Formats: sequence, C-alpha cells, structure tokens
Amino acid sequence: MAELKNVAPLADFDWNAYESGDTQVNESREAQEKAYEGSLNKVNDHEVVDGTVIAMNKREVVVNIGFKSDGIIPMSEFRYNPDLKVGDKVEVYIENQEDKKGQLILSHKKARATRSWDRVNEALENEEIIKGYIKCRTKGGMIVDVFGIEAFLPGSQIDVKPIRDYDVFVGKTMEFKVVKINQEFKNVVVSHKALIEAELEQQKKEIISKLEKGQVLEGTVKNITSYGVFIDLGGVDGLIHITDLSWGRVSDPKEVVQLDQKINVVILDFDDEKKRIALGLKQLTPHPWDALDPNLKVGDKVKGKVVVMADYGAFIEIAPGVEGLIHVSEMSWSQHLRSAQDFMKVGDEVEAVILTLDREERKMSLGIKQLKADPWENIEEKYPVGSKHTAKVRNFTNFGVFVEIEEGVDGLIHISDLSWTKKIKHPSEFTQIGAEIEVQVLEIDKENRRLSLGHKQLEENPWDVFETVFTVNSIHEGTIVEMLDKGAVIQLEYGVEGFATPKHLVKEDGSQAQLNEKLQFKVIEFNKESKRIILSHSRIYEDAQRAEAKEAKKNTSNAKKGAKKEEAPIIQNQAAATTLGDIDALAALKAQMEKGE
Repeated sequence: MAELKNVAPLADFDWNAYESGDTQVNESREAQEKAYEGSLNKVNDHEVVDGTVIAMNKREVVVNIGFKSDGIIPMSEFRYNPDLKVGDKVEVYIENQEDKKGQLILSHKKARATRSWDRVNEALENEEIIKGYIKCRTKGGMIVDVFGIEAFLPGSQIDVKPIRDYDVFVGKTMEFKVVKINQEFKNVVVSHKALIEAELEQQKKEIISKLEKGQVLEGTVKNITSYGVFIDLGGVDGLIHITDLSWGRVSDPKEVVQLDQKINVVILDFDDEKKRIALGLKQLTPHPWDALDPNLKVGDKVKGKVVVMADYGAFIEIAPGVEGLIHVSEMSWSQHLRSAQDFMKVGDEVEAVILTLDREERKMSLGIKQLKADPWENIEEKYPVGSKHTAKVRNFTNFGVFVEIEEGVDGLIHISDLSWTKKIKHPSEFTQIGAEIEVQVLEIDKENRRLSLGHKQLEENPWDVFETVFTVNSIHEGTIVEMLDKGAVIQLEYGVEGFATPKHLVKEDGSQAQLNEKLQFKVIEFNKESKRIILSHSRIYEDAQRAEAKEAKKNTSNAKKGAKKEEAPIIQNQAAATTLGDIDALAALKAQMEKGE
C-alpha cells in the first residue's frame, strides 16, 4: 500500500474509460485491432474454404480455418469418412461468420455439395476410387452418399456374388467407382463390384486354364434356383443342373444342398471359352441301376412309389434312382382316352408288372392293367353274338354311339341300329353320354377289340307289320310334322313317318298343305328295306277325278260294269283305314279279300 502511495498519478489517464472497462487509449486500441485483424484470414459468408481438424469426439468435429474463432461441425457430416482424424484437411462452407453467440457457423456437407458435381464427373472420367456412405436401402439396391450427392448402388453392383441380405450394408462406408452419370437428371450410379472384378478376373483366368472334364473340385453353394445350383469354384461359377444333383428324382434343389455349403463336384462339360461350366454331384456316387437286382426280368411284379405324374403316364420309383414309366395305355384295358391322373397321384404306392427292361439304356416300362385278366381273351364266351347286355354311353359321333359294356370292352351302336321307326339325325336325339342303354351283340371284331351292337334289335321289327298295313294305294290319316325344301315329313299311325313331295301336298282347292295340318294320304310307295313310305294327298282326289272322267265315256252297261271293278280298291282302302288300330284284323281282312278274288 505504501508503495502505491509513492506512485505519481498519470496525467493523461482516462478514468471514465477505466470505469467502462476500456483501460487503453483510443490510439493504442485501434492499432492493436488492426494488427489482430491482419493476422486472421479474410473470409466471406457462403464461401468454401479449407480447414484443419483440431479436435473431434463422437458427436462433433472442431475445424480451424484461420479465423478468430473455430467452427464446430456435426460428426454425422463425416460419416462417409470413418478414418477422419485430427490434422486432416477438410473443406467447409461458411454459413455465417458469427451467430448470436459470436460462433463461426461451418458446414462440411454443403461444402461437399457445392463441389460435388464436378468431383463426381472427375471421378468418372479418371476412373477414380472414391468413398461413399450407404444411407439406406431402396428398391433394387442402395442409396449412397458420395460427395454429398445421393447416388444409386444397384443390388447387382454390391458384390460379385448375389446378395441375400441388403440391410447388413446400411450404415457402412465403402469404396466405389462411378460407372454412370445422367447429366440431364443429375443421376449417379456407383459400383463396388467393379473394384473387385479386375482382381477376380485374374483369378478366374488361372482357374479356367486348369479345368478339365472329369476333374473333381471343391466349391461353395452360391445360389439355388428352381432349375439348379450355382457353385463358386473360387472366382469361377459353375451350374449343377437339377437332374445332376441326385440319381433320384429331385423336385427342389434345397432337398439336396444348402446355401454356403461346401461340396465336392465333378466337371461334366464346358464351352470353348469355359464361360459355361456344367457340374455334377450325383456322378460322384455309383449309379443305382448298377445295384439293381440282376435276377429282375420282364413279367416280374414290382412295388414302387409314384414320383411324377403326366397326362401320358406316371413315373414309379422302385428303388432310389431307378424309375419305370407306366404309360396311360397300360393302366386300363379300356381304350377310352383318359389322363393318368384318373388312376393315381404322386405319393401313391403301386404294384406293377415289368413290361420292358433295358439295363444298358437304364429304362423300364411298367403296366398295372396286366394285373387283371384281359377281357378280350374269352370275349366270344362272355359276350356271344345275339347276347343282350346293359352298356354305358361313352361318346357320340355323327354315325353312332360308342358304349362300354365293362372296362376294356367297347362297342359301337350304328345310328341306323338305334330305332326301327324314328329317323335319327344325331345320337344325342336318342340318348345322352353317361346314360345306360340296352344292347344286343351283332358282331365281334376280336382283332380290333370292338363289338358291333344294336339297340333296336331288342324289339321285333315293326316294318314286318307295317308292310301289311301301309300297302300301296291304301289311304291313311297323317299330320305334317316337318316342312323341308324337298317336301314334308308326315306322322302316321304307330309312330311311323312318311314323306310327301311338294306336288303331292296340293289340296283339291289348289292351296298347299301347311305344317301341323291333318289330312288323308295315299301310299304310293312302300320300301321295307330302306324303311321308306312315300305318300300323296293330291293323288286321292286326282284318282277320283280320273275315275269319274272314265265313267262318262262308257255306256251305261259298261259304266256299271266298270264301276263294279273300281269298287274293289276303294273298299280295300276304306277297310285299311278302318282297321289301322288292329293289325291282326287287317291281316284277316286282307286274306279274306284275296280268297274272294
């Protein structure tokens, strides 16, 4: 204190400045400010400059750009560069030289984005290897942060082998090459696969140069498809087709191998450039046919399991890797076209008979119908000509009906053998598929395994009776049931039909007979063999007119005598018309008349 009292006060000391906190004179302060400002870098807002990392932690990075204060940047802006360390030079974007707290505001992300497009184009042009941060997964690949630009990494460009789980790459920083840029849409495509392909190509050439058919190599299951398995042979891929996985039938390759499994394979074949390599797995084990019972022969019965179904047949596995085919024609004695699925399904246990056996070709055909007796062996005894049976309608044709009396025994009913009286245009008018029908065996064709059958033969032929009823010149009542271009179909008694041409349908008043009209008709032709009756309505009054004209020309005595002679056929016709309901009476009348003559 004593020493302070002896100190003389400064004459020019500014007490007001001291009280305000400014203890320097104005001139001295201005000089110091100028000197300090001169030691700092001159920077402007919204400018990109280089800075140095002076400190960092898990959350922030402190960067010095030579300004009066340092900037703090979030560590997330450097996640593409996990090797960042103190002393590294980084580019930063000056957002604000001072915020409200006097803090320098910097952004590394914006600095990268400002120069990113030029950098990306340079990387493509110079084939430069760059680093990028995988931000997230998207459809078909990944989104990668490269120089602040969101680039697309296709799934096929992540690695040389197929990727099964894309999510494991999210959040990783990897090296890439820019492989494509769309200048118009500012789209960038990068590849990690391209970096390792060159090295693998060299390895691949070495492996391929040493490949030989029959060579056994160790490989890794790289990919499994429905048609086979891709094996990585150390940079070279080969394919085991599904048929070369096992001697037995394989429906799914996953039944035999698993992803990433190491297996031994044999080289079966490759192209000239050895780009396509066919591999085999089953060839490393003996063929099951070599172990097949040597005593097995044609005619022996075997048991097996249905492994594959097709319309044409079924494949039966009688031992692992040993299969035989049962063709659909060997499943039943029936000759109807049917699918093999009608008889069996995959997984069924079946017994069959060996039909052919070729050990060299390793082929076998089987049959199951042979387990039953062939129904055609004793066909004459079981279905003799004239025997009557119940059959099932199987199919129609324009000319008849195919029926089955029992499985394997088929027959044809010709359309003309369906009915004695009805004129059937198509069998569907008479019966239907699946219906039962009574038949009589008419003829046996054992060689072609076919029966000729009849249905109408079960009944007496009514045309024997019709011959006595519908005699020529007899008159009958009929109804027009169908009008055709060539004439009309006339329904007569007993369900029989006749036919009249248009000129025979003219009525006495000159008009034409119409459909559904009921008239009197004269029989002008009867053919028992062709079952044909030709009728005429106009002939009735035409004959009467001719008779009257004839009578006028004759004298009275001759006219009476002529009239007597003409009376006989008229009486005959009237008798026929009145006795149509009783064939026996008609036959008796006819006999009496013939006796009188």
